[in-house]
Amino acid sequence: MKIIGTFLTLLLIAGTRANLVPGDDAFLRMDYPTAIEAYEKELALDANDPEVLWRLARVYVCAGEVKSYDEAESDFRKAASYARACLRNDSTCSAGHTWLAAALGYLALEAPLHEKLRLTAEMSEEIDKAIAFDPHNDAAYSMRGSFYRALGNAGWLERKLAVLLFGSVFDGGYEEAEAALKKAIELAPGVMRHPYELGILYLDWGRKDEARAMLERAAQLPLRVAIDVPRREKIRMLLSQLAAEER
Repeated sequence: MKIIGTFLTLLLIAGTRANLVPGDDAFLRMDYPTAIEAYEKELALDANDPEVLWRLARVYVCAGEVKSYDEAESDFRKAASYARACLRNDSTCSAGHTWLAAALGYLALEAPLHEKLRLTAEMSEEIDKAIAFDPHNDAAYSMRGSFYRALGNAGWLERKLAVLLFGSVFDGGYEEAEAALKKAIELAPGVMRHPYELGILYLDWGRKDEARAMLERAAQLPLRVAIDVPRREKIRMLLSQLAAEER
């Protein structure tokens, strides 16, 4: 098993610039403090390197995902700052747009409603840019799916405020969420998040058989980022609940 894991790591970092390999290897092992240290050493050599900057945005998002919001907020703000720095140096960097969108999404969760809507609008724009610059960006499609699911669940007040602030509500809902998440799965079938999010969508939609199938699929996939650990536990809980409802 260790040999297989080492081989997978080598495959994932193949072609990466040699100076980025230590950070990438630590990231794949979910050793985020070591990854941050490695990337920051590279940033000290070139503060404008987009490849280092988006990686720092990514690792801070992934580190923050498994903390309470009070502890994680600074991580998400650092992620947004690094992503913006990346995009100042390379506005076409799909990964920079992706991880800026992720950081904004997490910051929006605990923001007051007015700020939540502003951050959500910016997040949506960043997701669109990420996909425009890389049509094979599975993470961006997955985020788009989650965004559309949230739109499908949005309440009356949120929609009214969106009209007041932006002139209209965001377009999209469950159907658009399903299409985006299916695209993410097509692009990266081995990533747990994608079928998990599709399973959650189907639960919200009342399509329990399809939800079960997606959650069972997600449960079989490997842990790639730290949030996958509690995500797998949530999957087991949801599958248990679905089984209990059938009895």
